[in-house]
Amino acid sequence: MAINLTKGQRIEIGLNKVGIGLGWDPNAGTGFDFDLDASAFMLGANKKIPQDEYFVFYNNQKSPDGAVESSGDDLTGGNSDGDDETLMVDLSKVDPKIQEIIFTVTIHDYEARRQNFGQVRNSFIRIYNSLYNEEIAKYDLDEDFSVETAVEFGRLYKRNGEWKFEAMGIGYKGGLQYFVSKYA
Repeated sequence: MAINLTKGQRIEIGLNKVGIGLGWDPNAGTGFDFDLDASAFMLGANKKIPQDEYFVFYNNQKSPDGAVESSGDDLTGGNSDGDDETLMVDLSKVDPKIQEIIFTVTIHDYEARRQNFGQVRNSFIRIYNSLYNEEIAKYDLDEDFSVETAVEFGRLYKRNGEWKFEAMGIGYKGGLQYFVSKYA
């Protein structure tokens, strides 16, 4: 049974292979398509990526340790009835210098397109057991983030040698560059 996440909630993962799925419906009205992007920032103890390749997104689809891999860029949200973009995570492969993995969602070109999550229908991000496609937890993005254009969804972090998940649920008015500046 999936948990509807609340900000700050922590859950045990107990898995090595998890997926982060991002989904949304295509823009049925006039105007530009919605282009949401899922990204992962693999951080060291200093809360920064140790090198650029530990930032996994549509232009860098695999981390150097092979632990995080992106499905690529869905430009419209029309590629499926479920997840339109995914980040696959194999925690058994994470480089020992990585202490946490931050997952973000941003709206590409939000300024020029004048878009925010409140306009995107049926947008969500979820974490799931990738072996059985069992949903662990989910955030509905259009409900809680009506004016925001970027969201820190959650983080996997290591505590006492075990990986745990914390729902962050922090919205921002900014784009992918905001997170790059914060974590690079």
